[in-house]
Amino acid sequence: MTTELPEPSAHQIVAAARLERSRRRWRVVALIAVILAILAGAGRFAMEKGIGGDQIARIEITGTIATDPERTALFKKLGEDPKVKAVILAINSPGGTTAGGEELYESLSLLRSKKPVVAVISELGASAAYMTAIAADRILARRLSIVGSIGVLFETFNAGKLLDTIGIGMEKIASGPLKAEPALDKPMSPEVKASLTALITDSFNWFVDVVAERRSLPRPDVLTLADGRVLSGRQALEAKLIDGIGGQEEAIAWLQGEKKIAPDLTVVTRFPTPDKGWGIGKWLGSEARSAVGLNPEGPLALDGLVSLWQVAQ
Repeated sequence: MTTELPEPSAHQIVAAARLERSRRRWRVVALIAVILAILAGAGRFAMEKGIGGDQIARIEITGTIATDPERTALFKKLGEDPKVKAVILAINSPGGTTAGGEELYESLSLLRSKKPVVAVISELGASAAYMTAIAADRILARRLSIVGSIGVLFETFNAGKLLDTIGIGMEKIASGPLKAEPALDKPMSPEVKASLTALITDSFNWFVDVVAERRSLPRPDVLTLADGRVLSGRQALEAKLIDGIGGQEEAIAWLQGEKKIAPDLTVVTRFPTPDKGWGIGKWLGSEARSAVGLNPEGPLALDGLVSLWQVAQ
């Protein structure tokens, strides 16, 4: 004896159709994701291996500068890549940590010893970003770009009155009088100020000396400009902090005229690499920063010694 199954109702038929359409959509989404992942991997492989013939490598330095060992290693590879005939350094940054700026300066100086390098400042090239630019053979900026802010900064704050008001006290045990200084619950002592001033002065003197050397300027002239001021591109050209007005097109023309770079070379962005510049990794990074209350797109807050032009506190 067989039992016949009841015919599905109209509601069940509609629900089944919707489920099947949903499954098809998700299959398409999954397929697109796989294709994008393959393309991203192929793009990164192509850039790392220099596929595509002779080229001008484009390096983008944007946002807040910090140390990055992977970036340093990539720049070393660019210097050794026979297909890279020249480098355009595209800068749009307010600066960052002094160590990050120094690292960039040193790695780009090594790259410059092997390939001609032109720095192009767009909106902003200040503090550690200007430290980065002076590693190039030539610096260009727009007439109204913001350039300069030569200097070093250490910031802290005294929340002692606030803590007293809300009834919070701080206790600490340190191995020395300067170990846990500056403290957040009291003003700086003269000893703490002297220690931090020595730190700032040492870093500042190195920055000034490098600017004087790379820009062929007398040190007193650099000191006049190294009071933290920012300049327009036109002012920076007059002060000899940059070499000319222009952008990527003018940079390429200079490379062709002065460094005999072939006129038909393609400009290929080699840094940031695809996984650093876009994609799921970047999206997750933005989401994670938002989750802890940070600006998902803006510069990170930096502790310690920085060379950073700050528009607002």
